[in-house]
Amino acid sequence: MAISERTGTNLLDRYDELLAVVLTDDRRLKKVLAAQGQVILALVGLQPDVGHEVLWVIRDVLGGEILLAKSLLSARQQELSALLRQVRDGCGVPVAGLISDGQHSIRNAVAELFPGVPHQLWQFHFLREAAKPIYEADRHAKVQLKKKVREVERAVEGRTDPEAEVVRGYCSAAR
Repeated sequence: MAISERTGTNLLDRYDELLAVVLTDDRRLKKVLAAQGQVILALVGLQPDVGHEVLWVIRDVLGGEILLAKSLLSARQQELSALLRQVRDGCGVPVAGLISDGQHSIRNAVAELFPGVPHQLWQFHFLREAAKPIYEADRHAKVQLKKKVREVERAVEGRTDPEAEVVRGYCSAAR
């Protein structure tokens, strides 16, 4: 669906307002978290365009509650540590684990504030990193295959016999 930049900005501003209302109800949130006894934090940074503020959202994976949402101009360790510290100190229950992407500033902030607490990467990020060697090998094989296909095509170039037509068909299929 295509929307204008202004519409996107207005929707994001409205989301921020609604979220602020929910997050200011500390009693309700603390009651929910106390019943759980622990939280697993998920930290996500959403950046609409490069160079713009990043909306950082920290939510509890177990209950689905958003614990903090704040826009930051940078993703430095100090700023992320401050966000995580605010959640850690305000939730009133132990943090049993964290999930985030693999940014070094996030990893450092988590290591600083939650020593010994398990920290897992999002499955997408983990699988993307795990697949990089396979992707590179596949890309290399593709380049080599294209070279061979070009050699075979050149060998039958200008020929009109049935064998050449078959070879060109196989080359076309390989491409």
